[in-house]
Amino acid sequence: MLSEKDRRLLKLISEDCRLKPEELSVQTGLSPEYITKRIKDWENEKVIVGYQPMINWDRTGDEKVSALIEVKVLPQRGYGFDKIAKRLQKYPEIKALFLMSGGYDLSLLIEGKTMQDVALFVAEKLAPLEHVQSTATHFVLRRYKQDGIELMGEEETLQRLVVSP
Repeated sequence: MLSEKDRRLLKLISEDCRLKPEELSVQTGLSPEYITKRIKDWENEKVIVGYQPMINWDRTGDEKVSALIEVKVLPQRGYGFDKIAKRLQKYPEIKALFLMSGGYDLSLLIEGKTMQDVALFVAEKLAPLEHVQSTATHFVLRRYKQDGIELMGEEETLQRLVVSP
């Protein structure tokens, strides 16, 4: 179980993993040596599983398409949904994979260069898999907020075309 100081340390790291142990020490009251050791332990225990910047690709001009895919699967005896999830997580196109409650079983976040790339992935790699019963694809049109971070500034408004009769 985490202490309150460790919980605060993890929260600070999750908000900005570029902070140095000395900076974290000032904010938590923990020693830089303790922080360095704790981070190393958490990395070994897979509490901290990676450090990645969040990039707003819409502002780079690069073409990138994202889609949320609903997948209904037949659970396997003795494995449930885990066996197919382990297989799916190997695909580099799948950026996130979740077991869901409700009308479908798995939710996937897919990225590709074009809508056709995503559609081909679903048609050629995902849908034909054994135990996959159906899929439903929802293309992301615009990201407003991701991982708790607002991607659209206050000054920005959507520019819509004026349609006149």
